[in-house]
Amino acid sequence: MAKPKIKGRVIILVDGSNFYHRLKEPQIAIKNPLNFSYKDFGDWLSSGKKLISANYYVGAVREKKGNLKSKKMLADQLKLFSKLRASGWKIFLGYILKSDSHHEKGVDVKIAVDLLVGAYEDLYDTAVLVSSDTDLLPAIDKARSLGKEIEYIGFGHKPSFAMLKHCSCSRLLIKSDLLPFIS
Repeated sequence: MAKPKIKGRVIILVDGSNFYHRLKEPQIAIKNPLNFSYKDFGDWLSSGKKLISANYYVGAVREKKGNLKSKKMLADQLKLFSKLRASGWKIFLGYILKSDSHHEKGVDVKIAVDLLVGAYEDLYDTAVLVSSDTDLLPAIDKARSLGKEIEYIGFGHKPSFAMLKHCSCSRLLIKSDLLPFIS
């Protein structure tokens, strides 16, 4: 017997580095993301629909021997991961490549793959995408062509006009939207 389709199934896909840096910008000014309630934020993003999965994608920080800054960054990232896991979030890691500066690698691909696999395997009805990365546009377009809703969550002070155009709907966050999630 075929399983009945559950209406309103939601997955949340957060580009962790993008989100973290937007939170710290002066227009939002959340100094410590460890004080952020990801559980409540995920519930708010899913808008009362059935939350299938809340996913956080980020490059893994590596400690450099003798480097106190990298040691602190790793410790902070591990605290964040602990908090996310305790709130029911799944963490997917890319890596950080150092050249003249630091670049995250593999994160966008992981988000795109999850967006597409979920669409093809009918794992969700709506994907809530917290990322302004336009590298995701081909995956967004394909998921939408398969009948999936893609909600873009961006920031009012720095929206991606391409994401606004390609996604089914959007919410642009301002500081007052995020204050209820600060403990």
